[in-house]
Amino acid sequence: MPYHRSVCQCRKGRTRRLNTEYKTINIYNIMAQTFTDANFEELVLKSDKVALVDFWAQWCGPCLALGPTIEEIANEYQGKAVVGKVNVDECPAITKKYGIRNIPTILFIKNGEVVDKQVGKTSKADLVGKLDAQL
Repeated sequence: MPYHRSVCQCRKGRTRRLNTEYKTINIYNIMAQTFTDANFEELVLKSDKVALVDFWAQWCGPCLALGPTIEEIANEYQGKAVVGKVNVDECPAITKKYGIRNIPTILFIKNGEVVDKQVGKTSKADLVGKLDAQL
């Protein structure tokens, strides 16, 4: 990859050279879907694909930290799986139905049934492994 040589002005008037690598990356803004009490059955339970459902809340630090990982998985599995989020504060019916007591909780749903579950923040590799096992 080509490097671009540039100069950085440091403290006390010193300069140093920086090597900066430029990469071309393709970014597609496919976002995880937002599941609600109204659309959950149609988008998740009646889907012919495996669904990864992230139960989260805006005030939950670990949930917010996990958010970008869920978005990445949504991009990578577009067309292969349904990936989305349920805000537990806005969707009490779904939260109660699945007995969500701790967040973040990730449910893997296939043919309308929960086939796997992850409670708490975890790595992308763990989530992808569980999702791949259901595909």
